[in-house]
Amino acid sequence: MDAALITAIAALVTAPVTAAAAMYGTRGANRAAQVANQAARENGALTGYDSLTTKLTAERDKAEREQAAADSRASAAVAEAQALRAEISRLQVDLDRARATIAQLGGHQP
Repeated sequence: MDAALITAIAALVTAPVTAAAAMYGTRGANRAAQVANQAARENGALTGYDSLTTKLTAERDKAEREQAAADSRASAAVAEAQALRAEISRLQVDLDRARATIAQLGGHQP
């Protein structure tokens, strides 16, 4: 065989092999791109989830602090009301004693 025939046969054989290799390489690149895109979407979802979780945790902590402050104010108000009731009772006892003393001394009661 002469060199021209060998070159022509080699070109005929290598052309389909080269085309097949290019197609296979393109498929591999497409698959790799799809995997990368899917990983990016999953990473974005995880980042969004983490961000949402962080925000919700901060809101929960704020709500717990506000609830604790409200509970503290309510406890203080209850204690103040009890102190005022005790003061009213003490004053009522003093008033009753004063009325009794006035009655004993023969004074006029309103």
